[in-house]
Amino acid sequence: MNILDDLTEVLADRKNQRAGESYVASLHQAGLNKILEKIGEEATEVIIAAKDAEMDPTQKDEVIKEVADLWFHSMVMLSDLDLTAQDVLEELADRFGIGGIEEKAGRE
Repeated sequence: MNILDDLTEVLADRKNQRAGESYVASLHQAGLNKILEKIGEEATEVIIAAKDAEMDPTQKDEVIKEVADLWFHSMVMLSDLDLTAQDVLEELADRFGIGGIEEKAGRE
């Protein structure tokens, strides 16, 4: 198993726990809007970290940490919607080899 599969299993398990027992459970119980709020916060932190790293390359570790937080909260959202990282990976695989302009045109 890889880390995405492991995390998917943990998230599914914690989805049904009580809020006092798990941060993930508390997010699920707060609802999708709270999860989306966390994703927005994490996305902002990624942007700030990236801008800081552009100015100071010694800050690149912060970018990695913030992206990890963003991915984690995105996976909580997927779990809340009964989706998985595998669903996203399959979509990426379907798009592989298709140019960005061509892929966007295919959405319309």
